[in-house]
Parts: sequence; C-alpha cells; structure tokens
Amino acid sequence: MDSFEFNKIAGAILGTLVFVMGISFVTELIFHSELPENPGYVIEIAEASTGDEAEATASAAAEEQSVVALLATADVEKGLKVAKKCAACHSFDNGGANKVGPNLWDVVARKAAAVDGFRYSSALTAYGGENSWTYEELDGFLTSPKTHVSGTSMGFAGLKKPEDRANMIAYLRSLSDSPAPLPAE
Repeated sequence: MDSFEFNKIAGAILGTLVFVMGISFVTELIFHSELPENPGYVIEIAEASTGDEAEATASAAAEEQSVVALLATADVEKGLKVAKKCAACHSFDNGGANKVGPNLWDVVARKAAAVDGFRYSSALTAYGGENSWTYEELDGFLTSPKTHVSGTSMGFAGLKKPEDRANMIAYLRSLSDSPAPLPAE
C-alpha cells in the first residue's frame, strides 16, 4: 500500500470524525436543555401530629362507618359486580374448582385457610389456625390483604370503599345454602 492509499483512508476516517462532531455540535445548539434549578421532585412528609391533630384523626376514623353497619343496607347485585374483579382467581360455585385462589362458596363464617385441596401460603395457613372469616375479618382482609395477613401471596390490592366491601361481603354471604346471620349492631 502506497502513501496515497493510506492518506485516502486516514482522510476518510478523519472526515467522518469531523462530520460526527459537527453534527453533535449543531444538535446541541438546536436541542440545548437547561438543567433544572432544583433537580428531582419534592417529597413532602407529614409532620408529627400534635395532641389536637391526633384527636381529630381519631375522631375521623371513628366516624367512618363500619362495614358491619353497612351490611344491613348492602346490595348483593352490586356485590356481584365487585366480585367480577375476583373471578379471574376465585370460583364462586357450590363445589366449584379452586383456581389460583380457593373457591369462595360458603366462605362467610368458615374457618380461614380451610378449603380442602387448596395449597395456602404459610402466612395464611398460620392465620387460619386461629381465625374464621367473620364479617370483621373479611372487611379487614378485603381492605388490604397484604396488610391484614402479612406474607399472604394474594396479589389483590384491596377494596378501598367501605360500600364496595359491604356489597362484596353481602354477595359472599349469599353464596351459601344457609347464609350466616347478619351481626347485631
């Protein structure tokens, strides 16, 4: 290879580098962005409650209607609509097969983690050793399964509205040959 060929190759490489650097410089001029003055997002943390604020919070929590009180006016048909969220993982039929979750027929007042042939998580098995699905327990579990039974493998986020939980529990109560009696207020 003579020096003329070498010069052509070196020129092509250097020309390409100059071209790429030139494009980079021009795009920087066109699409220049300023760094924000305060990078990131501000995360506000609630300050510790004073005595008055704690009392107000406690009274607000006490004023929230319990699901047990809402059961008297709960709508089974609305509960059926809410239960559609659960139908992917649970069956509701008498003698229905277990899916990802156990069959929920006759679940109200049943001992927790007691469906034959279903393999529960160790957390729910331990929970079932001492608990039954009372109206209060169902309310707590439906509010947030992972909070109510820490370590459960149930991936459902929960039902935040008390009316939805009451309607769901009323629907679950109706799934029985002899429904559990409503609790006395």
